[in-house]
Amino acid sequence: MQSSRLSRLLDEIYGQNPFYTRKLDAAGLHPRSLLFPRDLTRLPLTTKQELIVDQQSAPPWGTNLTYPVARYTRYNQTSSTTGSPLRWLDTNESWQWMLDCWRAVYGAAKVGAGDRIFFPFSFGPFLGFWTAFEAGCQMGAQCIPAGGMSTHARLSMIQALSPTVVCCTPTYALRLLEVAGEMGGGFDLAGSSVRALIVAGEAGGSIPSTRARIERGWGARVIDHHGLTEVGPVSFECWESPGSLHLNEAEFICEILDPASDRAVDDGENGELVITNLGRAASPVIRYRTGDIVARRSSSCACGRTFAHLEGGVLSRVDDMVNVRGVNVYPAAVEAVVRQFDEVAEYRATIANTGSLRELTVEIELLAGTDGASSVSTRLADALRDALGLRVPLKVVDAGTLPRFELKARRFVIVDAE
Repeated sequence: MQSSRLSRLLDEIYGQNPFYTRKLDAAGLHPRSLLFPRDLTRLPLTTKQELIVDQQSAPPWGTNLTYPVARYTRYNQTSSTTGSPLRWLDTNESWQWMLDCWRAVYGAAKVGAGDRIFFPFSFGPFLGFWTAFEAGCQMGAQCIPAGGMSTHARLSMIQALSPTVVCCTPTYALRLLEVAGEMGGGFDLAGSSVRALIVAGEAGGSIPSTRARIERGWGARVIDHHGLTEVGPVSFECWESPGSLHLNEAEFICEILDPASDRAVDDGENGELVITNLGRAASPVIRYRTGDIVARRSSSCACGRTFAHLEGGVLSRVDDMVNVRGVNVYPAAVEAVVRQFDEVAEYRATIANTGSLRELTVEIELLAGTDGASSVSTRLADALRDALGLRVPLKVVDAGTLPRFELKARRFVIVDAE
């Protein structure tokens, strides 16, 4: 099925989509000369940087469009946490394909027409949960938009409207918990109507300590999900197997490659996730390097799905690793330690370049009413040293010092020391 759909996709876009026509011609390939799955690896890989350069060369949309611009109805852009944003257009047909992918996410999370889904995100140009919102409406769930308002107002809406599901980033799930604890009368989210949180946009949903903290505070199940603006909603967690993400292989061809050699890696071996989406002919990506480091397992799941799954979700990003005094440090590794300490409300890790060396420091804010700040600081510094093999200076800062986030958090900051 994948091979047949890929052949049809290439036939559709070749000669119509300038970006991929050029790539195929440069590789000496014509779609009708290819036989899949045998020839999959003959197709050239695509990188985000290629797409950015293409948009810079042919602003504002670039050339990865299969149809005339007048046919496109939806605009989004990447969150640009690591550079220039990518602008992305969809037709009604390609947008509907993404909504159908989200229905698979909801199905695995046991969310359906009887649910009331709360969306506390900005509804800006970042794709975020736009497709989740519209897919929920299509399947008959009641969808509650909660953009453009304060966290206090959103918590009041949860109290008043009794949603059963919340869709947000892991960071914002924790922020809602923090503010609920500060509210007069102590709004107890663990006793609310919410039974599940579908989280995306960050690795936190697959970090055990972050996940446990959200589930404990909300008294609800965390369901992780993973996708990209340029790819679509590619993976989802099922209710039966916490901490693992199914790849939607009905709609995507998913390869796991060694980032250095581009060879396919074996099951259980870490590699980069490479995606071809099969239903987004209007603005496709073919063998797209996502930058996500994952470990695939092809074993069966208790939920009955036969899709391969990513053990532990997205483990890291290719470009996330920073070498600090000879030690490779990943943001997810820092978060995994910090979130073990319930006293910590928020944190920020800073990498300072000091000549030829890099230094890592961590700032933390403690929850209101926390006693023994120096004890918490000492224990956390010890835990970071044990986990990372690195001494990490740690500083407790005043409440309200560190930024808060609704979408993707930026807690790992690299600066040039003066």
